[in-house]
Amino acid sequence: MTRKGGTLGNVPKIAVIGAGNVGATLAMRIAESGLAEVVLLDVYKSLAQGKALDIFDSSGMNHSLRPIQGTDDFSSISGSSIVVITAGLARTPGMAREELALKNAVIVKAISSEIRLRAPDSVIIVVTNPLDTMTYLAYKTSAFPRAKVLGMAGVLDESRFKALIASELNVETNDIETVIMGGHGDTMVPVLSHTRVKKALLMELLPEKKIDELIIRIRGRGAEIVSLLGSGSAYYSPSLAAFRMAEAIVYDRKEVITASVFLNGEYGLRDICAGVPVKLGRSGIEEIVEIKLTDRERSLFMESARVIRQGNAKL
Repeated sequence: MTRKGGTLGNVPKIAVIGAGNVGATLAMRIAESGLAEVVLLDVYKSLAQGKALDIFDSSGMNHSLRPIQGTDDFSSISGSSIVVITAGLARTPGMAREELALKNAVIVKAISSEIRLRAPDSVIIVVTNPLDTMTYLAYKTSAFPRAKVLGMAGVLDESRFKALIASELNVETNDIETVIMGGHGDTMVPVLSHTRVKKALLMELLPEKKIDELIIRIRGRGAEIVSLLGSGSAYYSPSLAAFRMAEAIVYDRKEVITASVFLNGEYGLRDICAGVPVKLGRSGIEEIVEIKLTDRERSLFMESARVIRQGNAKL
């Protein structure tokens, strides 16, 4: 299914660590789009191999599908331009974030050490929750430049917000612009001063009470999906969000998206990973974009950062 020793010609190679629902769906999206050759890795080798074979079998119907390999061998990620970490426990109904963080920290640290050894030139995209803390941990453990480590957060949160706004106003999501900063969780900050529908501010189109209701819904969307599924968490939209980030990197789009990144003075914060707008290209984070915030937005952003720090400290 893949040529031994790396990529096919100039086709990039992307490794997806974790063959659960998010990882396998992401691997499928990458392979089917023709974006890159894929290595799907999991500690349960047969799980990764079975899902990779299932994806590979669709090549008879999709001629653009790239080779995909399922494995438990970290040496297979050598030569990857991007490594996406999706491995870890999913949040279950009633599970405290602290409990999830402690368990997933062990997994992310081990994976980040392997990436440092096997794929030192890659860009790391973290999807494992709690997102901002795991991104911080991957950055510290890998010892990569900060431009090479980012977490998938804002792309997903903004998509959810756009979907709810579009449904409320009966417009297309393409007509909506928004930015959601801070932590990927209960303290995320929808930046309403940068949220527009057909160039009009959302605050001019919906009453404050309705906007607050939408914000509550997006903050709790992940937990809502977990409670409905009973076992497991969201994976269709998170996998697409990670795929969009990988596309921006592979195609060197210089696209401004929101991601959790290590801050070193930007927005007045240091030694923390939090969601902010960044310009993404082939080298990873090419610029951290500082947008103007209202006093209230800045206050909410700082409170979100405080909560992230608390989570980091518990590790």
